[in-house]
Amino acid sequence: MHKFWKSGDPFIWLSGVALMFSLLMIGGLIFLIAAKGLGFFWPSDVAVLGLKDGTSVMGVITGHEKVNGYNAAPDAPSIYRTQVKIGNRDLYGLDFKWVDDDQIVKTDYPKFAVVLERREWGNMFGFIKDVSESGTIICTGNEKCWPVLAGLVPQYARIADEIKSIEKGAIGGINMKIEDLRLDIKGLRSEGASQEKISKVEAEIKEQESLYKGQEEKLFSLYQDFNKEKFVMTSIDGREKEMPVGAIVQAYRPNAMNWLQKSGLYASNVWAFVSEDPREANTEGGVFPAIFGTILMVFLMSIVVLPFGVLAALYLREYAKQGVLVRIVRICVNNLAGVPSIVFGVFAVGFFIYGLGSTIDGIFFKEALPNPTYGTGGILWASLTLALLTVPVVIVATEEGLAAVPKEIRDGSLALGATKFETTWKIVIPSAMPAILTGLILAIARATGEVAPLMITGVVKLAPQLPIDGYFPYMHLERKFMHLGFHIYDVGFQSPNVEAAKPMVFTTALLLILIVVALNMTAIIVRNRLRKKYTTSAV
Repeated sequence: MHKFWKSGDPFIWLSGVALMFSLLMIGGLIFLIAAKGLGFFWPSDVAVLGLKDGTSVMGVITGHEKVNGYNAAPDAPSIYRTQVKIGNRDLYGLDFKWVDDDQIVKTDYPKFAVVLERREWGNMFGFIKDVSESGTIICTGNEKCWPVLAGLVPQYARIADEIKSIEKGAIGGINMKIEDLRLDIKGLRSEGASQEKISKVEAEIKEQESLYKGQEEKLFSLYQDFNKEKFVMTSIDGREKEMPVGAIVQAYRPNAMNWLQKSGLYASNVWAFVSEDPREANTEGGVFPAIFGTILMVFLMSIVVLPFGVLAALYLREYAKQGVLVRIVRICVNNLAGVPSIVFGVFAVGFFIYGLGSTIDGIFFKEALPNPTYGTGGILWASLTLALLTVPVVIVATEEGLAAVPKEIRDGSLALGATKFETTWKIVIPSAMPAILTGLILAIARATGEVAPLMITGVVKLAPQLPIDGYFPYMHLERKFMHLGFHIYDVGFQSPNVEAAKPMVFTTALLLILIVVALNMTAIIVRNRLRKKYTTSAV
């Protein structure tokens, strides 16, 4: 037995078992998130539960659980209840309802039950009573009105897109120009410029205001068309709700759809999730601004952390005289990797925002004061905070890569007449590039999921504008942004409607995992290609 343990085989088996359990736990977690999240987009059938008291509950069955109390007798019969997403929040005041199974008499799935996804108040389940245009009824009855409503919804979706384009595009751009011109006037007056220059700028403002009025009139006309046609929905208990067709995002009848039709709608819902803006306090709609903000933040962080981390590692390994001071610096770098992320966030608020940001505002944006431009949270400061947070990882990984470059290669380069810089730039760094990219991969993996420091350096619940747009200077690094990690926290823990927000939490978490994997896989592919190219690296 002693010989068996001394051989080392048990430790190999223990390592393999530990790896297997780790992979199983990771796979189980991802499976749980995927199972809970991906089903959110599937158009489930609508059920009508008939109860003993003669009432009915209509909606999508979302859960089933045992509710026997802890003090129940061991031989007591099991009691179960069913969770139903009843929607119609404006009628009932809630989205979900629990129904005891012993109260259910029968369960039906009406073939022509209508599901409405609304811009406000969540989903609605029921039947169409009538559709009207300017007060005149066009059709009556669920079957006659369904094709009419189904044809109108895409038309109003195009109007909604046009309204959004004007509000965020034309009107948003005009407002930005007017604000910039007003700041120019403020700057000219502080500099003591002539009235002629100021008058020219004022004339430009009047021109922009004229354009604004034109867009405003166009927008008003679209809003009138947006509420032109209305319809009345009837719930299962006979309540009626009148609403404009423009309030509907999409309408469908899941019980009358085949598998292929549901698959098409599922794909459409997934695309809407990754391409649209959020609605209803982030519990509905899409997460495109959060995806954009997350990727842009990681990109900016990588641009900053890679050169600084590599330069620091080069100095410590190639140029600094090895001694007590360098060893102390290395110990400090390793310790920085273990500092809680919120500490970096607090430091960033004091140094980046209140320090550098306020200084930049005082030098370049005097006209906008006292309103801060860079002296407040923004995507630039959040990216620099994460760069500061992850730079120790890059330094350590780069040093390991530099140490692995054989000394003979350096000596051969110097013997051929190359300078120290040329050897470092053309020989050492390319050979250590796989290790450098390994550090970047680890930095991306950590930074993408960080939330705590972002909460105080620029991330917000809802950002009306993206950091990149079509207006000069095109990249607005001072703007606040959305982030998938913070979106998960906000929807999961700050939402007033917990049950409705739960699927969005799982779906967003799965999306964040996929983005982290995609970013890491891109860096890994590049690293592997470099590793093949520079076969002398021992990394």
